[in-house]
Amino acid sequence: MPTVLDKTLKRALSVKGEAYVLTISPQGFTLIPRGKRKGRVILWSEFVSGEAALATALNASLQFNAENEDRQRARGRRHPPRPSASAKAAGKASRARKQ
Repeated sequence: MPTVLDKTLKRALSVKGEAYVLTISPQGFTLIPRGKRKGRVILWSEFVSGEAALATALNASLQFNAENEDRQRARGRRHPPRPSASAKAAGKASRARKQ
């Protein structure tokens, strides 16, 4: 029979060479980089319902977009590239057909 989780457990672990502290409690779990105060908190109810997976995917998407914007700024671009003349002409043609 499994042991009931009735108090907080803390464990140290290493992920890709980075040290973390994992805290497991009856409410959820927290993963904090070693030496920091803030980390990722996931409640068991979010984990079970799938909200945690959705939030993780959203955060990954936002981080990916932010990194791309940083790369574009480093290259000297402030805005995404403009569409080519042929793409503009194709857009005008499709709008004309809809009318």
